[in-house]
Order: sequence, then structure tokens, then C-alpha cells
Amino acid sequence: MKGIIGKKIGMTSIFSPDGKQTACTIIEAGPCVVTQVKSQDTDGYTALQLAFGDKKEKHATKGDINHFSKAQTAPKQFVKEFRDYSLDKNLGETITVDIFAEGETVDVVGTSKGKGFQGVVKRHGFSGVGEQSHGQHDRQRAPGSIGGSSYPSRVFKGMRMAGRMGGDRVKVKGLKVVKIFADKNYILVTGSVPGHNGSIVLIQK
Repeated sequence: MKGIIGKKIGMTSIFSPDGKQTACTIIEAGPCVVTQVKSQDTDGYTALQLAFGDKKEKHATKGDINHFSKAQTAPKQFVKEFRDYSLDKNLGETITVDIFAEGETVDVVGTSKGKGFQGVVKRHGFSGVGEQSHGQHDRQRAPGSIGGSSYPSRVFKGMRMAGRMGGDRVKVKGLKVVKIFADKNYILVTGSVPGHNGSIVLIQK
């Protein structure tokens, strides 16, 4: 595995030489600093801990300051661990968007937008009870029956019902890297990425 921490900037479109338009998401990926190297001998597994985004020292705890000082870097806002990192990196080294190449596919992990309390049509894709005919009134988006009567006399666990929607950890797989701007640390991937503009995402390969 290889990966990097990034921030979602927004969406745009690019055009291929033959005039085909492709919607893509702009992500500011890195630079990330290696703040800890875990090995099989010391931790029982291999991983790299990456840090992204500067934080004022007055807002960091003494433990954080000491931890980041081992990598000779300032305190960071976001820290993420990547297991079995395919690239050999040492403590304090920097990882940039150059680890990816245009044309390869990546997975992007983010937190989806919170949508509040939603009904079954929006939350689960129900089609509603039916039309307005035959005496039905305001039933188009209703969930319908949720269980039996005398048997089993209860609602089964996991029944899809109305409730809070969004705010979940989502992984979108197989997004193609369309363009890389190494000077600005920008990477453009096809399609939409979960989360609002400015949210933190993980790009994995």
C-alpha cells in the first residue's frame, strides 16, 4: 500500500484532446511528513505514520510537540497511519503527490456530508407506497409495513427505516488519476469524492 493525506478543494472539468469532458475532483495532497515508522520487531506490524497540515504550537500539547520534534517538524493537525507502506521512508522524510502517476487508479476515503434526519425514500431508495389513487392520501414517501402482527410481534433488527443520514466514513474505489500538478501539490481524480470542500481525505493505492 501507498497513500497520502489530502484536503478536498472542489470539483472542476477537464477536456481530452478529442473534446470529451470529464468531471473530476481537485485534492491538495500533501506534503506529508513521516512522523513515526513502525516495524515488525518493535510494534508487531509495519506501518508509516504521516502528518499533514500545520498547527500553531500554542494549540498543541507537550506530548504532540515532543512527538513531532523527533521527526524535526512543527506540530501537525492531522495524523494517519498507513499499514504495509510499499515505499521505504525514514523518520522526518516528506511524501508528496509524486508517489502517484497520471492514469493509475486510487481509492479515496472521506467522511460523507451529514444530511440530518431523512426518510426511507432518500435514505434507502424506497419507491414509496404507491400512487395517490384508491383513497391514498400523502403516502407516496411512506415506508409501508415494517413487520408482522401476531407473529413475530416485533420489528426485526436492521429494518431499514427513517433516521439520521450521512456523516459516515466512505471509501470510493477505482478513481482514475487524471492530472497531477506537482508544483501546487494538486491531484485530480475522476468523479466525486465524499465530503464537503475543505474536508480531509485519504488517497490510497
